[in-house]
Amino acid sequence: MRAMILAAGLGTRLKPFTDKHPKALAMVNGKSLLQRNVEYLQAFGIKEVIVNVHHFADQIIKVVKDNHGWGSNVVISDETDEVLETGGGLLRAAAYFEGEGKWLVMNADILTDLPLDKMIAADTLFTEAAEGDMIATLAVTNRTTSRNLIFNAAGTLCGWKNNTTGEEKWANPLRDPSTAVPKAFSGIQIIHSSFFNALEMQGKFSLIDAYLKIAQHYPIYYFDHSDGILLDVGKPESLEKAATIFK
Repeated sequence: MRAMILAAGLGTRLKPFTDKHPKALAMVNGKSLLQRNVEYLQAFGIKEVIVNVHHFADQIIKVVKDNHGWGSNVVISDETDEVLETGGGLLRAAAYFEGEGKWLVMNADILTDLPLDKMIAADTLFTEAAEGDMIATLAVTNRTTSRNLIFNAAGTLCGWKNNTTGEEKWANPLRDPSTAVPKAFSGIQIIHSSFFNALEMQGKFSLIDAYLKIAQHYPIYYFDHSDGILLDVGKPESLEKAATIFK
């Protein structure tokens, strides 16, 4: 299986570090977030990785080259001309996944102990159960968050809600709101090649917006890893917390 690490973001929450560096190179106990996630993927046998870059792209390119991909074959997807968000970034890298049935995509600014082998096994079961083309399995937890993905009782994506503003987006509105299953997205997903066939968006867009459009017609499932560790390392205080957990 191949993977993509999304590292092109501006990392504004991580200022002042990101005034001079990309967030993917923020350090936790002597290792950058990028290195830690490359090594995390290695632990599950994933050594073919593409990394998209935009903000201080040259720094990431140099670090990857100087460290020989930390033992993995790390390819760069260059977005220095324009940051394309998560969905546009994946679409720019589509050729890298040509011939692959499915692959893993994750944000660079998260640290986790999610068991990818179990998530991949669950995705296989979802694929067998899916009626029609399988699109994706999204890693989620039950943590408190400002935004939730909404799934139905069958475990497929049907909507999104901003818990602060009350804004909602629906792929398939629920007839009975009491059956809603709200989950917090972990920034990790297994995406199938059918995603590109179903995708109708171009340019700059988020994966969440793409999922909500595609979920009107195709199943997108979730894998819950609430019993594990997940840190969104997007703020200075979260870097400090990460240093106490990830040695």
